[in-house]
Amino acid sequence: MHAKTMEGLVGASTNMELMNTPFRVYKEARRRGDTATMERAMGYAGDCADKAEEYRKKAEEGIKEDAKEAREKEESERENAIQRHREEREEFEKRIEENRSGQTDTVEISLDGKAECGKNSGSDQAEPKDSASEKATEDAAKQPVIYTKTGEVSRPEPSAKLSVSV
Repeated sequence: MHAKTMEGLVGASTNMELMNTPFRVYKEARRRGDTATMERAMGYAGDCADKAEEYRKKAEEGIKEDAKEAREKEESERENAIQRHREEREEFEKRIEENRSGQTDTVEISLDGKAECGKNSGSDQAEPKDSASEKATEDAAKQPVIYTKTGEVSRPEPSAKLSVSV
């Protein structure tokens, strides 16, 4: 809440309560028939009412300022959200373009690595070896396999040869 709003609400409330005292004096003076005291009491009550009205106007100004600040804050948050959304979309489009561009790496395993892999797979698993599985592993060893970022297998083009030694 804005300071003007608080000041206006407190001031108006206080002056409305203070106005009760001159009204009480007015009522007592009216019972006695004292017109001079009645006029003075109404003057004080009018002053309190005027001050309460001034504070009410100040509270209204504060409320308008609060509403304006809230609108500005909401607008800036909305613009920030739109900007973040644009950046995320651009990043997403870049990732899609990278996946489509075919920039992939080929990994070749050396003979020592293949031998080590053969030792580990033979000792850990007792699976029967048939000629079809041996032929498939030999074919796989002859042609390198390329995996895209999405996990799909793609065959390399004959002209493009990229290798990574580990």
